Amino acid sequence: MWLIMVYVFVGIGGAIGSIFRYLLSFLHTPETVIPYGTLAANLSGSFLLGWFTAKSTIFKKLHPQLALAFSTGLLGSYTTFSTFCLEIVKYIEAGQYLYTLAYLVISLAGGILLAWFGYKSALVKLGGVEG
Repeated sequence: MWLIMVYVFVGIGGAIGSIFRYLLSFLHTPETVIPYGTLAANLSGSFLLGWFTAKSTIFKKLHPQLALAFSTGLLGSYTTFSTFCLEIVKYIEAGQYLYTLAYLVISLAGGILLAWFGYKSALVKLGGVEG
């Protein structure tokens, strides 16, 4: 029964995450050069997963199914590595090497930095109480 509930929770989280991701896709229009929707999803998702990972080690009270629903389900469907890779391929095919490099650096460095910042910010003590 527990295994079935894990699938249900991850599926619900995935449905919510994909809706949020779809809403962010409207940030990118044919006139924009950088795919802002993908960038926003991946950067904010990196921050949130870093934050959540740190918090889940602090608060052991969170049910494992809820942790999976949020991390694997919601954030897994919200962030979009496959779309990021396809956009890189399209830039290369169009000969837009400067945009390719800029998008790669912003996405990778920004994602790593924001995951670290999210993780660290979750550990900050505010007024003597762990964040």
